[in-house]
Amino acid sequence: MRIPRKPVSFCLSHFSPEFSFTFSSRVQFSFGILCKPHRSPGKRKRIHAAGASQFCASYPMDESHGTVVGDKSSNFLHMASNDGGHKPCIWSSPEGGRRIDIGKRIFCNRSLNMKSIVAVGFDMDYTLAQYKPETFESLAYEGTIRKLVYDLGYPHELLNWSFDWKYMVRGLVLDKKRGNILKMDRHKYVKVAYHGFKELSKEEKVGTYGNTLVRDAFDEPDYALIDTLFSLAEAYLFAQLVDFHDRNLGKVPDYSRMYKDVRAAVDLCHRDGTLKQMVAKDPKRYINEDTAIVPMLKMLKDSGRSTFLVTNSLWDYTNIVMNFLCESRTVNGSNKCNFDWLRFFDVVITGSTKPGFFHEDNRANLFEVEPESGMLLNTDNGSPIPQVGSTAPRLSVNGLNKMCRVFQGGSVGHLHKLLSIESSSQVLYVGDHIYGDILRSKKVLGWRTMLVVPELEREVELLWELRDTRKELRLLREQRDLIEDKIHRLKWSLKFEDVKVDVKQKIFSALDELESQREHVRSTHQQAQRECHQKPKLQFHKIWGQLMKTGYQNSRFAHQVERFACLYTSQVSNLSLYSPDKYYRPSEDFMPHEFHIIPF
Repeated sequence: MRIPRKPVSFCLSHFSPEFSFTFSSRVQFSFGILCKPHRSPGKRKRIHAAGASQFCASYPMDESHGTVVGDKSSNFLHMASNDGGHKPCIWSSPEGGRRIDIGKRIFCNRSLNMKSIVAVGFDMDYTLAQYKPETFESLAYEGTIRKLVYDLGYPHELLNWSFDWKYMVRGLVLDKKRGNILKMDRHKYVKVAYHGFKELSKEEKVGTYGNTLVRDAFDEPDYALIDTLFSLAEAYLFAQLVDFHDRNLGKVPDYSRMYKDVRAAVDLCHRDGTLKQMVAKDPKRYINEDTAIVPMLKMLKDSGRSTFLVTNSLWDYTNIVMNFLCESRTVNGSNKCNFDWLRFFDVVITGSTKPGFFHEDNRANLFEVEPESGMLLNTDNGSPIPQVGSTAPRLSVNGLNKMCRVFQGGSVGHLHKLLSIESSSQVLYVGDHIYGDILRSKKVLGWRTMLVVPELEREVELLWELRDTRKELRLLREQRDLIEDKIHRLKWSLKFEDVKVDVKQKIFSALDELESQREHVRSTHQQAQRECHQKPKLQFHKIWGQLMKTGYQNSRFAHQVERFACLYTSQVSNLSLYSPDKYYRPSEDFMPHEFHIIPF
């Protein structure tokens, strides 16, 4: 759309008793909340976007051209923090319905009307429970090292290694055979590659991954996908082992065997219970508190929806983590660990063995869990079975079955029956794992999905801060393209056209001038990029760059998010900032041919 030259103002509000159209000397848009005009000195005209667009932006208008330009004075209005120690400001509270900080937004890939959703489900680990990488991942790393040394015979030198929890990111691919770590774009072209911690040159990348007629699938068994935060520690350890292997030939196996051993060591850590025991002793040390989780779950239930939890963790650990998240109690704290959190769910399924759980032909048995003892009871597709010597079904103690029933195992068919779900599209499932949670539930079942991407909050805030710089860089690239087109045209005329001598001299002079202009634009572009990257507070990852981008293309990870996640957001409790009946609508897709035609 075009911005009108004549100043017009109108304000739409869902919270106002009536639509109001007010004419003034400035242009103002407000969606979702009645807003006051933005006061600013001078005669600059501004546009405000807020509410449903989720951020408050302020742009000066270039009166000579009627175009919109970024304004560095723009900022966001923040909702109350969901971190521990603050009272959450959720949508259903008296203070709710405000504009939302862009870092807390829920982004939409496919239209989703929450009115059609009858049940909302959650994964636990890295979804409801956000683990602290500096403590939890370090704990996992140290445990894996010990298993490699003491159980699998690796050199004792490994015990002196340390873990940099900030080094790896999601979306990477490990080349098991070559010992390389790759980041690729959505077309599976490798854009960044490291052998251990040594960056591969452009020639090495092309020689290894770019000279085949058939595109490599980059899948198992030769590659490993780092698509969950659980995998970051093992990816970092793999890079360390690759460097160690190259410096100490014969001390450790080949790259593929090393990766297999790392995976085996990680599994040993989880099986022997070391990690979970440490978390159980002091959950606050390893798990972020989020005071908005309980209000969010309560709001969903008050809206008439069923809520459920499906996790691969077993009941004993699930109870400790959920008790901490919902009641801020620890197993060794002043308040005894209890089962009060179950009232926020209708069904809890532990030990689900996702992604296999999502296959409708899965014939896994479903056992009911007795919460106090952890005992497993046989069921007939979820219905209680009388125990031997008893004529009545055994019920969960203390009436817990009235609040929530807890199970282990089973399949999605059992869950649908327990929740009385008639259509898979009536379910919204929230998880953190592209393959374990999102892809299977979306592709196999047709569930609606929301992906939790904690890294997203920092990423979108950086994008906002860098919006003017990125626009400048784009304009410089376009300017360089125009100059190069002129250079190509003049060179073509010299080579293929009958040009007189005096005209040739003019062409040569014009070429020199254009070459000088191109060099100036190129150096300006490089300098702008350099200044951008040298600002510590405005940096994406120093090694891997943007999570969702590789160069100018969407990254492989972003492509997966776009394909399989109906919604995505930085943390699960962001659901509490929106109406439980909200209609989520995606932004318009743009093809390259539309980019310069339709103003953003």
